[in-house]
Amino acid sequence: MNKSAAKAKTSVTLSVPLLVKIDRLIGERASRSAFIEKVLTEHIREAELEAIQRRDLELINAAADRLNAEVKEVLEDQDAFYFDLSENRN
Repeated sequence: MNKSAAKAKTSVTLSVPLLVKIDRLIGERASRSAFIEKVLTEHIREAELEAIQRRDLELINAAADRLNAEVKEVLEDQDAFYFDLSENRN
């Protein structure tokens, strides 16, 4: 969390049971605002990372058929080469 970032006051309505749970987690001396900001920052960071990972997986999957075809061709060429070598040794 960037502590030097400018702050803006906002109002959020939360259920009383949720506030009770937050207060139990943070204790008497901690700030609800700081806790909520930290939780939201972590959640957003995770969501952004998941989006990047989804995009990367889409790119990999889009290239998979082409890459698999290239690998298959290379392996077939290697098989043919080694088969020719074994025939020449006999």
